[in-house]
Amino acid sequence: MAKQDYYELLGVARTASADEIKKAYRKLAIKYHPDKNPGDKAAEEKFKDISQAYEVLSDPDKRARYDQFGPDAFAPGAGGGRPGGGFQDPFDIFSQVFGGGAGGGSIFEEFFGGGRRQNPNGAMDGADLRYDLEIDFEDAVYGADTKITIPRLTTCDSCGGSGCEPGSGKSRCVRCGGTGQVTATNGFFSVRQACPACRGTGEVIDKPCRKCRGEGRVRIEKTLQLHIPPGVDTGSRLRVSGEGESGRRGGAPGDLYVVIHVRPHAVFVREGNDLLCEMPVPFMTAALGGIVVVPTIAGPAKMKVPEGTQNGTLLRLKGKGVPALRGGGRGDLHIRVQVEVPTRLSAEQRDLLGKFEKSLTSANYPKRRQFEEKASNFLKESK
Repeated sequence: MAKQDYYELLGVARTASADEIKKAYRKLAIKYHPDKNPGDKAAEEKFKDISQAYEVLSDPDKRARYDQFGPDAFAPGAGGGRPGGGFQDPFDIFSQVFGGGAGGGSIFEEFFGGGRRQNPNGAMDGADLRYDLEIDFEDAVYGADTKITIPRLTTCDSCGGSGCEPGSGKSRCVRCGGTGQVTATNGFFSVRQACPACRGTGEVIDKPCRKCRGEGRVRIEKTLQLHIPPGVDTGSRLRVSGEGESGRRGGAPGDLYVVIHVRPHAVFVREGNDLLCEMPVPFMTAALGGIVVVPTIAGPAKMKVPEGTQNGTLLRLKGKGVPALRGGGRGDLHIRVQVEVPTRLSAEQRDLLGKFEKSLTSANYPKRRQFEEKASNFLKESK
């Protein structure tokens, strides 16, 4: 797949000044830095790409070659690129742009709250995880217990999280002398940056663990028992403490967030804690009134239909809705009446209805009478 244009990666025009390119890089580098997005491989790759783009476009000679030849200028064997198209470590570039002076102050504190690059040998908490769970409508109303299986990173049981093959250990990084940082000169300035050899830890693994390949963590699938409380709805988040990814160097594990998605119901529509049901009612029952049996989430129930009930009328059954998630009672069930006109009438039925119709007067149709009066007035005024 063709590489994305460097200018497009940074979101700048091809005529952008050096300051505009640096400003665009700073904004994107903060957004996609791995310390801001732990465990997000896509963000990490984006961080590497924008760092590579900045390295080229911030250097006048490299930019000129790129404008003339494109990415091919830095392909293996090309005149302008290093062997294999190699580029600086993206963390080195970041440090050069953001790094502090010899006094030790660093913009890492401002952006990452004293993260792993301020204390490279300290504990690092594990990342939080998200799991999307689809459940039945009834389970959302009454609650349920279910099992879920999640993939996650956990501490390697072979090396105990050290990353070292059992029987081996770590040694002090020769390049930085175990400090985790080296001094780099950029023009007239000297800045402290993470050591590229040990990635800021101050130590190198003598023999990486074969199971985790030196990472200290391995990916597994874990099955959890999950309780779904009554009243959850689509978008509800359940937090399971400590069931995210394992931390590093004794850091606390992250949390698991289960996001609920409720399947639609064949009869009910949920509106907050209330339920809505559209129910056909025979036109004679609507006209004369009567008792009908309606479905509720708990089973059938009887409901009174008042005499003269019109199509679209909402009737309420109190307390037959969904329980509030955090307590406080239940919602209501609203029945929207759909007056059903009979079809496929026999000759006898048509005759009976005809006789019934002849017995009716305008007093039996108050809404129709009101409408005809309004329509008549409108037609008179429009002449």
